[in-house]
Amino acid sequence: MSQEIKDRFRRFVAPTYGRFPITLDRGEGAYVWNTDGKRYLDLGGGIAVNCLGHAHPEISQVLADQSSRLMHCTNFYHFEGQAQLAENLAKRLGQGRVFFCNSGGESSEVMIKLARHYGQAEGRFEIITAENSFHGRTMAGISATGQGKIKDGFAPLLPGFSHVPFNDLDAVHAALTPATVAVMIEGVQGEGGIRPVSADMMLGLRRLCDEHNLLLLWDGVQCGHFRTGSFQSFQSILGDQLGDFLPDAIGMAKALGGGFPMGAVWIAEPHAEVLGPGTHGSTFGGNPLACAVANKILEVVDRDDLAANATALGHFFVNELAKLREKYSAAILEIRGLGLMIGIEMGGGFSSFDDGKPTALQWVSALHEAGMLTIPAGSSVVRFLPPLNLTREEAQAGLDLFEQTIQKIIA
Repeated sequence: MSQEIKDRFRRFVAPTYGRFPITLDRGEGAYVWNTDGKRYLDLGGGIAVNCLGHAHPEISQVLADQSSRLMHCTNFYHFEGQAQLAENLAKRLGQGRVFFCNSGGESSEVMIKLARHYGQAEGRFEIITAENSFHGRTMAGISATGQGKIKDGFAPLLPGFSHVPFNDLDAVHAALTPATVAVMIEGVQGEGGIRPVSADMMLGLRRLCDEHNLLLLWDGVQCGHFRTGSFQSFQSILGDQLGDFLPDAIGMAKALGGGFPMGAVWIAEPHAEVLGPGTHGSTFGGNPLACAVANKILEVVDRDDLAANATALGHFFVNELAKLREKYSAAILEIRGLGLMIGIEMGGGFSSFDDGKPTALQWVSALHEAGMLTIPAGSSVVRFLPPLNLTREEAQAGLDLFEQTIQKIIA
């Protein structure tokens, strides 16, 4: 069965992904099974999407209930679920309004259009982003992204983007021109290898943007929605320094729908009407099914205190991984993380490795053999992005599989 499925993929599915040789069939909680019945502990979470794990019964039920009432309606009309979700998101941030879309790439697109429309009358359109950043795969998204490999083959790119070293406020200041309209940043660079922005950088960016009448655009697609222990990562990073800090727009997706396609952008009230009727739209954005799921996820996260669980388990993972690093210093080079967004810089050059493949892919493949799913980043980082409702026992099981894999590789 698995080989037949893979053969049909090769024949009929566009080859835009480097797929691992795994054919998944079903999931439950933090586990998935392939078509041959092998079970995997999923610490990749669909790249930070499956925030409540797989086949969560309350999500299944709300989808069934909503589909029997109203599956789709155009955004020409109003309905309760979208109004409720917009309020639920805004009350976790501040006064503002929400545009709904379907993905992280679309949320980046909205923020880019917001900035351009904001600066249009003054001829301002340039946006500063960080090196090693990732903002989606639309033409605007790859133009904003600070990674050359994402852009290769798609010239000419959308003009108006400059990239500066991450966490370097002086570099942002030096990159300002009369045409600059915004700074766009991830709270934690995900595809860039789990690298958090510093508190000083955030506060400095807010001051700089205020001084120069720039928009501060926050890409919280991967690091948002409680993954770091707070609703948005800037709340986790700033902690007691948070005060009245807020970006001017926040892009969301991934865990927002818990597996159902969903994206959104919160826009601070002073800029909430920059994009008026006709300036942007989405056929499926904020549809009744997506809103029902997203509202239920927020309910479950609050009820089960999953933000606190993300914080506690994040500390547990990092502490235990640090112990493993002391034992296996050739295999584990560095550990970075915030909540349940953890990056492990792995060593390479082991005799069982294929020199032609990136270190991260070799470790992820080895973990597959052991029965665990993780996500590669860059050339040498293994990411843990598990569900927010992961248990301590499941976390320990993952650490045990990780150590067993290391022992096998370095033997």
